[in-house]
Amino acid sequence: MEPKRPRVLVIRGGAIGDFILTLPAIRLLRENIANCHLEALGYPSIAELAVKAGLADATRSLEHRTMAALFAPGATIDPALVEYLCSFNLVVSYLFDPDGILRANLERIGVKTLIECPHRVVDGQGPASVQLAKPLQRLAMFLEEPQWRAPLFALAQPEDGLIRIAIHLGSGSEKKNWLAENWHRLAEELQTQHPQVRIIFITGEAEEARGITVSACFDHWHALPLTVLADRLGTCQLFLGHDSGISHLAAACGVPCLLLFGPTDPAIWAPPQSTVQVLRAPVGDLKLLTLAEVQEAVLARLR
Repeated sequence: MEPKRPRVLVIRGGAIGDFILTLPAIRLLRENIANCHLEALGYPSIAELAVKAGLADATRSLEHRTMAALFAPGATIDPALVEYLCSFNLVVSYLFDPDGILRANLERIGVKTLIECPHRVVDGQGPASVQLAKPLQRLAMFLEEPQWRAPLFALAQPEDGLIRIAIHLGSGSEKKNWLAENWHRLAEELQTQHPQVRIIFITGEAEEARGITVSACFDHWHALPLTVLADRLGTCQLFLGHDSGISHLAAACGVPCLLLFGPTDPAIWAPPQSTVQVLRAPVGDLKLLTLAEVQEAVLARLR
């Protein structure tokens, strides 16, 4: 009889970027626990990225109705959920649990080993991925340079021979966004001066809610599932964007990135991959970053 595989559960909520910044920690678990079965408990549309990257074997939804009881003191937990959680040898949680209610409930139902990790990062304490993986040092697991910065998804060679440049117009905050009209002017200049360049704009529901539109002159990827978007990003030669989850996805695909940073600190929040270049706005104000400056930086990357 074959020995049972160790079972590991990683619980991670948060936005796209938060999850991708946690993937180096998940990879650390995968690589250090031999032959483990690893699952990600999170928002399905985001957590599926861990499966696509080959780091998780399955996912489960954090939004399932039975999960709410885990955050109520002394609540009755659904027996099926108890059986599921107790089937893991190790549970690593990134959920916000300031009063220890989740921890108490997990201990009460018999979860074997629980490692609690920060749900958010702290300024001045190094790159976000390093902070998120630090609690795993209790298990003698350490992020090592430069392996932890390696891309997580595969690149693909486009068949049309064109240089594909993807531009993501948004982020989680308007203060982190360069003006959409600037991106359009830049795209027009690039396609006029370089006929071999194909510009692709990426938008989602947030951009749609802000009334941002994309000219019919350009290709447009709108509200694609993240796993599909990862495949398409992998065919690009350059990605332009901000401090956003989609920028982290592009970097995790190994795509060369030029990212515009305003009020946030790239030493913490920039994707860790070596293919990433950051252009920092004066005094953290993206309104002060000129079209000429960004265009020169893009042309330098193309050269």
